Amino acid sequence: MTEPNPPQAPRPEWDRYSGVLRTAVMGNAFLAFVLELAMLVFVAWWALALDHALWTRLLIAAASVGALVVLWGAFAAPKARVPLPAAGTVAVKALAFAAGAAALWGLGLPAAAIAFAVLAAANTAATTYVRRDRAA
Repeated sequence: MTEPNPPQAPRPEWDRYSGVLRTAVMGNAFLAFVLELAMLVFVAWWALALDHALWTRLLIAAASVGALVVLWGAFAAPKARVPLPAAGTVAVKALAFAAGAAALWGLGLPAAAIAFAVLAAANTAATTYVRRDRAA
């Protein structure tokens, strides 16, 4: 009796490419990870810079970073619990990255906020293009 083939884990998007293009796609994936971590750091930094008692700042930082982590893991991560169509995933990423940019702006770093927002938008566009359904 033959056993059915076990379901295969999804392959990373760079497996479809070779050469320089593969390296570019891998670099973009690494940049996406760095931007996601930076977003969380910026939001925590903003919360800790507020003019409140330390325990309040820590609570706000933990709650805001925790909310972003849950939002990202549920809807925007490559292995999200609730898979959305591409437009939905982009909307969730835009909301999360906007929080990071707003945090930088709130810290008095408008140039950094704009640079972060532009880089996050370009990275999200490239990631969305690379992950598009080839059958469509």
